Amino acid sequence: MPEPVDSRVAVYIDFDNIVISRYDQVHGRSQFMRDRARGFSAADREADPEITEKLARATVDVGAIIDFASSFGTLVLTRAYADWSVPVNADYRGQLVSRAVDLVQLFPAAAYAKNGADIRLAVDSVEDMFRLPDLTHVIIVGGDSDYIALAQRCKRLGRYVVGIGVAGSTSRSLAAACDEFASYDALPGVKPIPPAPAKEKSEPASTSARPSRSKKTMTDATDPAAKEQPVAKELPSPAAPVFSDPESAAPPRRRASRRAKSPEPEVEEESEVEPDPQEVATGLLERALRLGHEKDDADWLHSSNVKTQMKRMDPSFSEKALGFRSFSDFVKSRDTIAEIDETSTARLVRLVPALSDR
Repeated sequence: MPEPVDSRVAVYIDFDNIVISRYDQVHGRSQFMRDRARGFSAADREADPEITEKLARATVDVGAIIDFASSFGTLVLTRAYADWSVPVNADYRGQLVSRAVDLVQLFPAAAYAKNGADIRLAVDSVEDMFRLPDLTHVIIVGGDSDYIALAQRCKRLGRYVVGIGVAGSTSRSLAAACDEFASYDALPGVKPIPPAPAKEKSEPASTSARPSRSKKTMTDATDPAAKEQPVAKELPSPAAPVFSDPESAAPPRRRASRRAKSPEPEVEEESEVEPDPQEVATGLLERALRLGHEKDDADWLHSSNVKTQMKRMDPSFSEKALGFRSFSDFVKSRDTIAEIDETSTARLVRLVPALSDR
């Protein structure tokens, strides 16, 4: 479908779907429910560093999704649907607020935490198409088959429908119902699934060391002398010393509540370091070039189109603020990322061939 010059894009994100699907993709099917990662708050990070590490490895890059959506045209509205009181969703506050995403709150209407994001998303998108007749593109971020009817209705109303979902958790019928479907893993800027840390790989060795107790009990059970030992000797003596440390004597629930009151999360937020503007601009240029090559399927891109895409992804981008007189000078300073065709009168740019193969 040839895109009009003034394409206007609406993005609808089923946030729970994309977060849970990514977690299960990285750690195994249905692992999100088994680990109870949904309610894993910042106060629990010290208590269970293993789940903290798992959540970090399965973090969704919201910026990559929005940048890909902006390659279709001007983003008119971007909405994300979820229960934002849930800790695992609240952790994405920084990413979402920085990209001006409208957060739609959906409180669970049932005990099994069904928040009805699919219904609310479908109702809002159809309403927006009638309320904003100039919308040309509808982007649905979610892999549920529930969105098949929505995609078909959007196409009947003359919109170009793009779907985005996590590989392995996306309905094939939904992909067929869209005009274009992209896997989250294949989006420019999304890092491949990181390998499991050494801790997780060494777990079987540590678990094999645990049965030392059971080994002892096995030998005790086979030893006839051990059978004659009375059970009463294994019980603590009535004159056992009383706990002197009140913290260790406190019940587990009380100790957990004390950890929850600690102001550690606020300290972590305050200690965030601002990224280097030059490095941010370099990453922005690389992502814009990758998007341009994928969409146009051309070796060389017009520098004006590349700059326009960079401004769509980050409206605050300015080569002059970074100390460059022109956009061409900015691109030339990133010779490890981009090349400029000096022989042509038109200013053409392309990604370095060594990077384009990755």
